[in-house]
Amino acid sequence: MGYVVDGVELETNDDGYLLEPDYRDEVAQVIAAAEGLELTDAHWKIINYLREKFKEEGHTPNMRNLIKGLQEEGDMPEADSKLLFDLFPLGGAAKQGCKIGGLPQPKGKGGY
Repeated sequence: MGYVVDGVELETNDDGYLLEPDYRDEVAQVIAAAEGLELTDAHWKIINYLREKFKEEGHTPNMRNLIKGLQEEGDMPEADSKLLFDLFPLGGAAKQGCKIGGLPQPKGKGGY
């Protein structure tokens, strides 16, 4: 299973996560459409925060640290687990947000 963006198929693992990160917004839109989501400003805040953390640290935060980071650094003081699961209903932002953001599958977090 791969995603086609600008006529190029991007390689994924069996759970649909990209094997190599791709930070283009077009990639996020293609994956979100495949997941049945239309991206809002709130989705983009989370996706961009996850992308930055991956660039800085080589991995993404778990759900608890994601919420704390979004509240303190990510310009999203209203972030809580309910909101993140409402926005990313298939596994929450720590999983589905990474997938849509064009990031590899988070370590220690199996597919959904």
